[in-house]
Amino acid sequence: MPSASTPDTVLDEASVIAVRDVTRSYRVGERAEGVHALRGVSFDVRPGEFVAIVGPSGSGKSTLLNLLGALDRPTTGTVHIDGSDVAGLSDTRLARLRNLQIGFVFQQFHLLARTSALDNVALPLIYAGVGRRARAEQARAALEAVGLGHRVDHHPTELSGGEQQRVAIARAVVTDPRILLADEPTGNLDTATGNDVMGLLERLNAERGAALVVITHDMEVAARAPRQIRLRDGRVERERRESPA
Repeated sequence: MPSASTPDTVLDEASVIAVRDVTRSYRVGERAEGVHALRGVSFDVRPGEFVAIVGPSGSGKSTLLNLLGALDRPTTGTVHIDGSDVAGLSDTRLARLRNLQIGFVFQQFHLLARTSALDNVALPLIYAGVGRRARAEQARAALEAVGLGHRVDHHPTELSGGEQQRVAIARAVVTDPRILLADEPTGNLDTATGNDVMGLLERLNAERGAALVVITHDMEVAARAPRQIRLRDGRVERERRESPA
């Protein structure tokens, strides 16, 4: 049965993501009052969980994505990623956290057009300081894990949309992150291909034990997750969690 929950204000040290009473406001133009994108959001994500964060346009999903990805800091409240409070980290440490602990999958794929699939996947390993031979081995293994071991030398323009998203997923998992953060991962794909991509993310979530957080407006995609957090007007409107079998 669906159930609502209100996370404790005490930090759960077992969580890979802990969001506590978070607000995020922006000042737009000459407005005296800022835009309040998030208004007191709290929840946890544990290792290996699959969570969908869903809501209509303007609900605060994109703002929350930026906070969970350590791309932004909250106005008030705290966001802990793998035990680190993002507000207290330097830009250098935030970049390292993003590179090593968070794998990003975007709707637009964000692949380098003139670069092979292998080199696209290896890119995070360059920033991590991994040597050339090891980079190639790890990137090839990641592409094989997503079923593209035969496409390592192909460029994005030579790949279908579904294959491009698989390359993006391989790039997201190549550093073996603790968190996979997927932003509308099926948004540019047809239904059948989108189902394949979601199946791949679910398999990697189960096999690798990384927490999978999918940000989506698609209720069919959200329904695949054992846990759904629905945002509306910058607040958690409700939470649904599958009962254990």
